[in-house]
Amino acid sequence: MTHFTATDEPKGPYRWVVLCGVWLIYFSFGLTVAALGPLVTPITDDLNMTFGEMGTVLGAWPLVYILAALPCGFLIDRIGPRRGLLIAALTMGLSGLLRSAADTHLTLFLAVAIFGLGGPLISIGAPKVIALLFQGKNRGLAMGIYITGPGLGGVIAASTTNSVLLPFFDENWRLVMCAYGFFTLFSGLLWLLLSQNAAGEIIKSAVSETTRDSIPKTFKRLATIPSVQLVLALSIGIFFINHGLNNWLPEIIRAHGLSAASAGYWASIPTAVSVLSALLIPRYATPEKRIIILALLIFSSCVATLLLQIAPGPVMLTGLVLQGIARGAMMTVALLLLVEIPNVGPKRAGTAGGLFFTAAEIGGVSGPVAIGLVHDATGGFSYALITLTVITLALLALLYPLKKALSKEIVGN
Repeated sequence: MTHFTATDEPKGPYRWVVLCGVWLIYFSFGLTVAALGPLVTPITDDLNMTFGEMGTVLGAWPLVYILAALPCGFLIDRIGPRRGLLIAALTMGLSGLLRSAADTHLTLFLAVAIFGLGGPLISIGAPKVIALLFQGKNRGLAMGIYITGPGLGGVIAASTTNSVLLPFFDENWRLVMCAYGFFTLFSGLLWLLLSQNAAGEIIKSAVSETTRDSIPKTFKRLATIPSVQLVLALSIGIFFINHGLNNWLPEIIRAHGLSAASAGYWASIPTAVSVLSALLIPRYATPEKRIIILALLIFSSCVATLLLQIAPGPVMLTGLVLQGIARGAMMTVALLLLVEIPNVGPKRAGTAGGLFFTAAEIGGVSGPVAIGLVHDATGGFSYALITLTVITLALLALLYPLKKALSKEIVGN
């Protein structure tokens, strides 16, 4: 089997065709993740479940995701991202179909948990594809494009599940789940077609020599790199902030006295802004500007956590816009930093991505929990937002040692 070299980068349009395939699978990821939320009531009524039991179902896939991210990263490097992303689509599609057949809390829990095996393959495989096929500004632009997939998938699921699909399928939630499952399977087939070209051959043959080592040895080698350790710490904080605000923002706004509907409209502002941010900012995050841009994004998130304590109006609107800017680009820029660390590179991007998302999802799970606990302990969201402010300041402090570590590693190579 041939191996990727720097000269293999395709110059034609094929890499953008491959990017469309990546985007479609990631879109299916967001679609499937968001599909359960609008269906909570019909599912719990049909299966005689409590909301507490439904909560365990909603948390099933992130738990499996954390456990699966490391081996999935290793698998991506071993078999190549072309096959890895196909397996991701098939696994996520299977999860959707099995959900439609669930008849108890346990069977639904297991069906959703299976999604956690496919999710890491797309989360980790996508940046590896980008690292292999794109360089410079195009690499940032490509990452910005594909990262809009799950967000738009979530918006489509949230806005059409109850208003379009449920009525179309005569209020049968099982058929809705089937539709999402088949769409995800279809995205896998399209991925095969869209990656059947010169660019697809590069990602097909991109297998790292390091995969001959054992899994623990491979991860240990990467985890001992100082700059990798610092990026992992950043990922925990970024996901803590993003997931925490994503889950609680409507309630934070509603606590100012707005209705649920009005709070929902306000809470949608960062999502819309994040799509534009993801498309525009990573393109300009070239290696020499990356730390500065990440610092500005984290600072924007810091200011946002302060402004969200103000009642709805121009000040809060500014905070929501700043949060959307940060949400849309922080993770992407952090991933760009990771895959371009001298001892990581495109060949080890899958393994490093496994480390990244394992660490990041710890923050993703603990962020919403921590905000809820602080709210219950204090009777409001003020101290929870202050907690997020402190975390953003800690992330800013991490950037200085990260810059020094990267400089030392670049000189050493």
